[in-house]
Amino acid sequence: MGTPDFAVPTLDRLHADGHALVAAYTRAPAKAGRGMALKPSPVHARAEALGIPVLTPATLKSEEAARTFAGHGADVAVVVAYGMLLPQTILDAPRFGCLNLHGSLLPRWRGAAPIQRAVMAGDTESGVGVMRMEAGLDTGPVAMEARVPIPEGMSAGELHDALMPLGADLMGRAIRALERDGLSFTPQAAEGVVYAHKISNEEARIDWSRPATDVARHINGLSPFPGAYFAADLGKGADKGPERVKVLRALPADGSGAPGTLLDAAGTVACGTGAVRLLELRRAGKGGVASGEAFLRGARLAAGARLG
Repeated sequence: MGTPDFAVPTLDRLHADGHALVAAYTRAPAKAGRGMALKPSPVHARAEALGIPVLTPATLKSEEAARTFAGHGADVAVVVAYGMLLPQTILDAPRFGCLNLHGSLLPRWRGAAPIQRAVMAGDTESGVGVMRMEAGLDTGPVAMEARVPIPEGMSAGELHDALMPLGADLMGRAIRALERDGLSFTPQAAEGVVYAHKISNEEARIDWSRPATDVARHINGLSPFPGAYFAADLGKGADKGPERVKVLRALPADGSGAPGTLLDAAGTVACGTGAVRLLELRRAGKGGVASGEAFLRGARLAAGARLG
């Protein structure tokens, strides 16, 4: 049970290990692209390629959904970023319950956006865990974990890509242990619970008044999606108003000035304390990514410009 590309390596691992995958549950195809054609999720496309029956129910709370799910006769359900709540009837249906691969070191960062929030908070370490699901939000006991460092400047996208194969391997080992009746669970600690709330569009705008370290972490934590942004006049005229510019990578740098002031042609911007160097930028609605220096030169933004 999964939807985005983060779940695909786990699906591949379970298939390669020879398990009988009786069904793949995923979100229904959504409109995408300029033509707004229906596009199946990455899990949907991969499951079909592997010959696995795909189901895309709008809800799992109906009696029909519960009957269909129980009818698979599954020993265990593996859940990876599925994106839908599982009611108790679903949680109880498989013989060994539902195992979730979660992208954090629980109980830190329960919830929807653990990878982004870890980078935004300046965590120095993250990981994945295999948890037995229960009714609470990511509250179930944990069987196995694997850890990775988060070096300064790492983006959420890079952390996501590091956790994908790590999680697939971890879940593969967990299912093998389950087969041998060797998978044990430990309740999560009551201390250190932090919630990774869904990223809102409002918080994507860069607040230059914050300390430089926080601004850089905010930018890197929202890269590549949804992308932190600022607004600036890029030469279209006052009647067009400022344009949005997404910043996809930044690091703290030397410098000071009024927050939001461009300090040099290399892309150094003053913050509430210190400054950040803008390393990768993209004009909103445009596909290409440019270095800070190249972008500013093309946009004709000079030192002293104010970024909103």
